[in-house]
Amino acid sequence: MKKLFALLALASVAQVAVSAEVVGNAKAAENKVAMCIGCHAIPGYKATFPEVYQVPMIGGQSAKYIENALKAYRKGDRKHPSMRGIAGSLSDQDIADLAAYYAQQK
Repeated sequence: MKKLFALLALASVAQVAVSAEVVGNAKAAENKVAMCIGCHAIPGYKATFPEVYQVPMIGGQSAKYIENALKAYRKGDRKHPSMRGIAGSLSDQDIADLAAYYAQQK
């Protein structure tokens, strides 16, 4: 019985560790934004792939919005091929860091 309780306790500790929220670090993102600034830092920039569209400025957006958008691209819920490829290369920590970085921009 003691072994069962120990196993259950260990399992609940593991669950807490897995579900712990990732905290973004804006400073850490300074080395991760190179792939973003080529499009998202140019006022009025329009991209032509896969069609012509206005690229949004993401500086000053809420961190939660940026996180949700990147996770949706990574999952395939948002369909833009370039953004899907970029988001697919990002870890949850990368996404949190980028969101924190851009949320503090004006």
